[in-house]
Amino acid sequence: MTMRAWQVTAHGEPDEVLALAQDVAVPEPGPGQVRVAVSATAVNFADVLLCRGEYQVRPDLPFSPGLEVCGRVTATGPDVDHVAVGDRVLGATALPHGGFAQECLLEAVATFAAPEGLDDAAAAALLVSYHTGWLGLHRRAHLQAGEHLLVHAASGGVGSAAVQLGRAAGAHVIGVVGGSDKVAIARELGCDVVIDRREEDLVTRVKEITEGHGADVVYDSVGGPAYDQSTRCIAFEGRIVVVGFAGGRISEARLNHAMVKNYGILGLHLNLYRTRAPEVVGECHEDLVRLADVGQIAPLLGEQLPFGEVPRALTALASGGTTGRMVITAD
Repeated sequence: MTMRAWQVTAHGEPDEVLALAQDVAVPEPGPGQVRVAVSATAVNFADVLLCRGEYQVRPDLPFSPGLEVCGRVTATGPDVDHVAVGDRVLGATALPHGGFAQECLLEAVATFAAPEGLDDAAAAALLVSYHTGWLGLHRRAHLQAGEHLLVHAASGGVGSAAVQLGRAAGAHVIGVVGGSDKVAIARELGCDVVIDRREEDLVTRVKEITEGHGADVVYDSVGGPAYDQSTRCIAFEGRIVVVGFAGGRISEARLNHAMVKNYGILGLHLNLYRTRAPEVVGECHEDLVRLADVGQIAPLLGEQLPFGEVPRALTALASGGTTGRMVITAD
């Protein structure tokens, strides 16, 4: 059997190196893998890095990117017994057989039932942002009700998940955005206060909002100046959770500053939980399904584009001008 699939044929910018192949062999699941017919694929910045050859994993060329999907199971490999053919699932793909294809492979350890309360597009956008958010806020930072949570890029796909999860946990959520058009979005997501970093001094505003206490937890997917500013308004015994560097500059920790101000710097790499503590990921997903089914979380979706628009979607995401999660839907 063959299928259509977007493939990276050389490393470079997505619109230059992605090609739509019409007769790619449908992959067979190996041990610990699941094959799904793709209904929707969420677009991640990591897909851009994959195209450029700058991601932490470099599959052999050619390969199909697309790291998280929602779809129906069409086959299971050996040693897979928690899902069956026909199940509606979401999960993380097994490269080189990514989700920008009609069928893809998932790692069974990262394959979960899709919440009934979310449609395919929303379910496709749940895994990376919300698993990362839940583990970052609850497992790493141990966020408590009533604490001040500062979320950078609060109107984006990653930040919006943290906002909703912080709100559900009873935290006082301070969202940071760049531009007046994103302020209303962040408020609608559940931020108690929104700071437009282009118009206001972040450090001064956080200290005003918290009456000098500072942010107990900072959720940072941006890095660079955002991280630097966070260290200047972090509370006593505060925790900075580092989940990415979308701003383009990897932050450098000043450990003497962390010691003097008595705050913690916590890293989070989702894939390590899947391999080192899968039971924790299972607990995380169960709680996310519960929150989704009662309407406390729902991925903030941006554009939903057809299968033929994958290069345009990745180019738009790379430009940094998107809001929410972009999703590619099956034809």
